[in-house]
Amino acid sequence: MRKFDTRIQDLKYRVLRETARMAWNDTLLEGIMDIPDIIVPGKKPTMRCCIYKEKAIVAERVKLAMGGDKTNDNVIEVIEIACDECPVGGYEVTRSCRGCLAHRCADACKFGAITIDEHQKAHIDKSKCKECGACAKVCPYSAIMDYKRPCQQACKIGAITMDEDYAAKIDNDKCISCGACVYQCPFGAISEKSYILDAIRYIKESEGGKKYKTYAAIAPAFASQFVYAKSGQVITGLKELGFDEVVEVALGADMVTWKETEELKEKGILTSSCCPAFVSYVTKEFPDLLPYVSSTLSPMAIIGKHIKEMDPTAKVVFIGPCTAKKMELKRETVAPYVDTVLTFEELQALYDSKDIDITTLEETVLSDASYYGRIFARSGGLTDAVKQSMKEQGSEDFELKPVVCDGIENCKIALLKLRKNLLDGNFVEGMACQGGCVSGNGGLTHMAKSRMDVENYGKTSKISTIKEAIDG
Repeated sequence: MRKFDTRIQDLKYRVLRETARMAWNDTLLEGIMDIPDIIVPGKKPTMRCCIYKEKAIVAERVKLAMGGDKTNDNVIEVIEIACDECPVGGYEVTRSCRGCLAHRCADACKFGAITIDEHQKAHIDKSKCKECGACAKVCPYSAIMDYKRPCQQACKIGAITMDEDYAAKIDNDKCISCGACVYQCPFGAISEKSYILDAIRYIKESEGGKKYKTYAAIAPAFASQFVYAKSGQVITGLKELGFDEVVEVALGADMVTWKETEELKEKGILTSSCCPAFVSYVTKEFPDLLPYVSSTLSPMAIIGKHIKEMDPTAKVVFIGPCTAKKMELKRETVAPYVDTVLTFEELQALYDSKDIDITTLEETVLSDASYYGRIFARSGGLTDAVKQSMKEQGSEDFELKPVVCDGIENCKIALLKLRKNLLDGNFVEGMACQGGCVSGNGGLTHMAKSRMDVENYGKTSKISTIKEAIDG
């Protein structure tokens, strides 16, 4: 069965797999130069016009697999040599131009960027065009179109532009590391750094729990990702990799629910703090609204804190669908509790780097979290959990008015209303990815049924209440 949505994901996976395979065998330093030949064997290109360029791009992917550019604080990077196939983009006059006599487009342009040829057809001078769109608005035939690159279309906060060589350029001051551009780039020219080598090092150095224990903290969205296997086999596979313990991040979600419910009752109005991309968006674009953001740590951080309070020497490896978690890892409030972050794409590469076929394994059942903690992975899950928490805390008299926002565009609308005191609600559940974490850009798949997979996984919990999960 095909494990990934796109061939780009498969290419990333193969580079990660071979990098990890050599790291397990302590042959990475001497074998690193061989990886491009492993990924692109033979003398004929399979993806690019030239075999040498193809292998050069794979070499750049290997660098990302080993942690990427240490001078770039962002976890999202552009592979410039791979970013050369997209059109320049911007406003273009299409074949729909009828050469009309009105020439409203030329009249509307304040920069003299539009000229009319001998056939009365309009042309745009890119050196003068300011991309204002005035010409497109007045054209009666809709003959002027704004062609944006896939990465620019995917980025809803305008963090991607083009440099002087027309390669994608990321504005780190705007970027929230959601990874939407990574998933949408048809050439895989934008990718995220991997910390897969850190995870391997922790597992190897722990010596099977003799020096310290390495904990895999797995996000509940995993139930929607490894669709070719059973959920319990995914957990057993983590043990086969060498993790000493496996813990549900959903337990952290239960803890977050309880704390955010208390904070909401105290403040009267609150936004969630679970999604690091959403919090980053508020921080960068709506800093005046930061007092409304919950002070509670995210489920990833709070479960890491819980583990390290029980076992101070532990190494905690978060595994989930989110690229923004890699940026959250760098926060001072989070760094003490989580040692590194892997995506589900990277977990698949780890399995295959050790030739672990999880479909052949027995199932291991986790029982750390409640149904409500597990459904955090889908949009509306946190809201449902807060409703339950209100009941368990005996706060039915508090009128909860949730505003569920998935996708940055919906989050923006809610935040603008909150800023102007026009929001019809008192609790904003903000998630950068449409559909919630099940659509995270570090996942194997973005299938529509992912939400139902998470819902069904939640229902398998033997823990009936949030309080029971926390006290357990």
